[in-house]
Amino acid sequence: MVNLHKARVRNLLSSIAVVGAGLAPTASFADVVTLKSADGTVNLVGEFVDFADETYIIKTSLGNLRISASRVRCEGAACPVFETEKADVSFAGSDTVAVGLMPLLMTGFSDFKDAEAEVSNTAQSGQSITKLIGDRGFGDELGSYLVTSTGSDEAFQALMDKSAQIGMTSRRITPEEARALRKSGAGNMVSPTQEHVVAVDSIVVITHPSNPVNTLSIDDLRRIYAGEITNWSAVGGPDLPIDVIGYADGVDTETVFYDRIFGDAANASPAPQKEAADSNQMSILVNEDPGAIGFVGFAFTRGAKAVQVENECGIVTSPDEFSAKTEEYAIQRRLYFYNRADNTDAATQEFLDYVTSADSDAVIAKSGFISLGIIRTQQDLKGNRARALMAPTDDAYQSSQMREMLGAMVDQDRLSTTFRYRTGSSKLDEKGILDMARLISYLETLPQGTRVSFVGFTDDEGAFDANRRLSVARAEQVAADIKAAAPSGLSNIEISTSGFGELSPAACNTTSIGKGLNRRVEVWVEASN
Repeated sequence: MVNLHKARVRNLLSSIAVVGAGLAPTASFADVVTLKSADGTVNLVGEFVDFADETYIIKTSLGNLRISASRVRCEGAACPVFETEKADVSFAGSDTVAVGLMPLLMTGFSDFKDAEAEVSNTAQSGQSITKLIGDRGFGDELGSYLVTSTGSDEAFQALMDKSAQIGMTSRRITPEEARALRKSGAGNMVSPTQEHVVAVDSIVVITHPSNPVNTLSIDDLRRIYAGEITNWSAVGGPDLPIDVIGYADGVDTETVFYDRIFGDAANASPAPQKEAADSNQMSILVNEDPGAIGFVGFAFTRGAKAVQVENECGIVTSPDEFSAKTEEYAIQRRLYFYNRADNTDAATQEFLDYVTSADSDAVIAKSGFISLGIIRTQQDLKGNRARALMAPTDDAYQSSQMREMLGAMVDQDRLSTTFRYRTGSSKLDEKGILDMARLISYLETLPQGTRVSFVGFTDDEGAFDANRRLSVARAEQVAADIKAAAPSGLSNIEISTSGFGELSPAACNTTSIGKGLNRRVEVWVEASN
């Protein structure tokens, strides 16, 4: 069997040769392999015959086909096993990062170094190598970078055995993994020099573009994926069966999604009606099926309808860039790079410095992920937040505080930069340290005399007035730290601080994750006239 689109035939003419004719392969299933290119344009299935001169030979209904190993990776039990490629810097881990982010990130790094990137697949499945050639391709080789796509768990295994200098993950390291690596001499894996937040990502619930349902609650999603809701009419849609699409193999995106909607519930692995091989195919299947529902990373919506999600306490968030950057969308994750302290050379550090700087923001955004770059949005009376503050309440004291906040916010825009804290602590989380440097650069560009407010919030633990005092104290601390760190002292802006305690929660206070999202300091900027 050979799966060829017209474009694939055109692309393969220079690299595939038919070296014999024959009937369809009669090999056992164990001998069948699939040759795939990284960009998805090549997908060949046949019986493995040989590997020689960096070329795969497979038997198909067209005869024996030869294709260069630099064009494809081999999948299947019969694929040959090769020695690990050598490179100056090796990456291993999350397929979300390796496939979705790294190709353009390497291109951006190449441009940053005024070099040309030469990318090829290695003989190992899910692995590619990029060589940077100086002087836009006319100079010497500047370095080689090997990327192996596996999963987040494997990232820490590769760091443990030092087969990779950088581990790519779509989740944070666990305390157990951090302790094991520390014992091996890797250092403090959660220090700012070894743990790097490179992007954020929303897990977006998608439906067919014609589906009229705009919002689904976490409970709706739980019941749909548990098989309790089977028709769109049960959630305000048409009388149409729901086709639940999952992933054929467990991937990081699936793990994050199921953990969020099921929590500790026993039924955390529903059986979907259809299965997608990856996020690209998930988008295709949903776009083809009016009754479908699926979920993908923010980068992979690709024409499908992105659905708003309502959390357990009624807060509705849209899967847009701003909610992703503030990390207030209901199903969210961070993308990380990790490195060992004892296995980080100059080439590795140079790449880490690039990917955590503003220089990488554009290519991260081009990849479809959400960079840490700062954006700005209006806070008007039409937004979900303002409507929540205007909702009636029986608590007259709290109502007055809500009106105070509403009056302050409507004249100010909000920046996406949001600083968060651990419980009862004035210590910023790992992303806050990166955000501080970026915010200083942003504030230095504002016009002379611009008013900027640092506005604190808390979770609901403790008394209301005590929480408000704590929120003000945190806002004052962030403002002081930023002024102290800014080379110019930010003399071009007028800084003020305030706090509203537990008002306007970004998430439910019923979980530790929700409480963490609510312990924050926002940055408001005088609205432009």
